[in-house]
Amino acid sequence: MANDPNALTKTVMTGNGFTYWRRKLSNWFFTALFSSSVLIVLLPLLLIVGYLFFKGASSVNLSFFIHRPLPVGETGGGMGNAIIGSIYVVGIASLIGIPIGLLGGIFLGEFPNSKFSLVVRFVADVLNGTPSIVMGVFAYTVVVLPMKNFTALAGGFALGIMMMPTVLRTTDELLQTVPSTIREASLALGVPYWRTVISVVLRSAKSGIITGILLAGARVLGETAPLLFTSFNNAFFSYSLLQPISTLPVQIFNYAISPYKDWHRQAWAGALVLVVAILIVNLGMRAFSRQKYEQST
Repeated sequence: MANDPNALTKTVMTGNGFTYWRRKLSNWFFTALFSSSVLIVLLPLLLIVGYLFFKGASSVNLSFFIHRPLPVGETGGGMGNAIIGSIYVVGIASLIGIPIGLLGGIFLGEFPNSKFSLVVRFVADVLNGTPSIVMGVFAYTVVVLPMKNFTALAGGFALGIMMMPTVLRTTDELLQTVPSTIREASLALGVPYWRTVISVVLRSAKSGIITGILLAGARVLGETAPLLFTSFNNAFFSYSLLQPISTLPVQIFNYAISPYKDWHRQAWAGALVLVVAILIVNLGMRAFSRQKYEQST
């Protein structure tokens, strides 16, 4: 028996069958429990996306993407102005939030233990958890009231503030994961410290930083409350920084609370387009991260 590699298994199955089946049943039970938990987590997303397809897929066509809304009482039109407006405002937000968040994250990542870094990190975490409507009120006070007008710039400013802490904290965490030996090797070759950070450290964490930027963009793409206080809305195509502009979340909100069935139909279509756009960004982000990880390994 001492030389039989299966002796222990045989003993458990024959001499102590109760222990064997108890372990087997426990394994089945917890496997089923964990699998069902995953399904429960995914179920709301599947139901939401499925219901949006059911209600809005029939209204998604070429006219929806290229035409602006028609006057009340007329059937048809689209949300082309709102789609372009959302891209426009998120682009403005990216120009504001990404550079500041990236530079701040580099400072935190390179000097993680300084007192100033600890304060900035705490403030960024608080800002990241601040309700979006508060960002909208702040942007309204700082930008809209002095300019005395709702503008695309104000909307981009509000969303840029929301992007900033996400980009900053992502850059901070990723730069701290870069081994110090890489920095030391670069400095030992006589490369200046600033060039080491840009050419070596940032390049090592490039894929993760891009992922964080895409995540921040996907987050603000669906925000409505800040834009109600800043960019407001516009029934026409607008590309001016200093004029109100239509965005997809605000257009969906306005259509959803209206009493018109045709607007309700287009609100469902707009919600479907918005959710699919966010899903595409997130899936693309994960595919990009996985590809970079496989290349690095």
